[in-house]
Amino acid sequence: MTQQEAIYNYTLRLGDNSLILAQRIAEWTGHGPFLEEDLALTNISLDILGQAKSLFEYAAQVEGKGRTEDDIAYLRSERNFYNTLLVEQPNGDYAKTIARQFFVDVFDLHFYTALSKSKDQTLAGIAAKSIKEITYHVRHSKSWILRFGNGTEESHQRLQDAVNELWRFTGELFEMNEIDELLLKAGIAVDLNAVKTLWDKQVTDTLKEATITTPLVTYMQTGSRKGKHTEHLGFILAEMQYLQRAIPGAKW
Repeated sequence: MTQQEAIYNYTLRLGDNSLILAQRIAEWTGHGPFLEEDLALTNISLDILGQAKSLFEYAAQVEGKGRTEDDIAYLRSERNFYNTLLVEQPNGDYAKTIARQFFVDVFDLHFYTALSKSKDQTLAGIAAKSIKEITYHVRHSKSWILRFGNGTEESHQRLQDAVNELWRFTGELFEMNEIDELLLKAGIAVDLNAVKTLWDKQVTDTLKEATITTPLVTYMQTGSRKGKHTEHLGFILAEMQYLQRAIPGAKW
């Protein structure tokens, strides 16, 4: 694998994470628990979609085959997506959405902080631009973790159930393969082992503050690095890609 191919695949993976999570969060539009929170989630979804757009634009440029960011987003099947299993999980109740978001937000904060130091200037620039938005995302999701955990008996139990259910998908955030290894040597990729150390501390400290028990699960779901996903991704893509596939090249 050449360095150019590795950068393309690495950037594609990051873009897929952002695109699928943005699509999931957007499902809450008009259904938030109250108006201000509905707007907050919509804005977070747009922030993350903006990250996906920038990453796909760069991926298309690196690939050099004349494709656009829309082609990459709308004309691939699920086996050609490399987002983590965590971001494709259903929203569930609001506690589950917040737990999923908090896990991803903390990861993104430390990941993009490290990526902003990449020797790839485009990736570094995208990362630096994203950090301010991600800092707000962490503050938002953490505030809800504390509110649910230290709230009523029901809110506490709903959050604990959500954390228990989603924990098995968190290990995959830190998986590395030959692409990571190649780009690490070139000073382009992020060492996910270092990110995991920071993530573990921030997440466990916050859960403790919220009186939520950190699961002891050691088995982790995996497969996304090879394009293997849960059944949920196919449904997301069917909805997201319908118009482009039904009317190829359609423009507003």
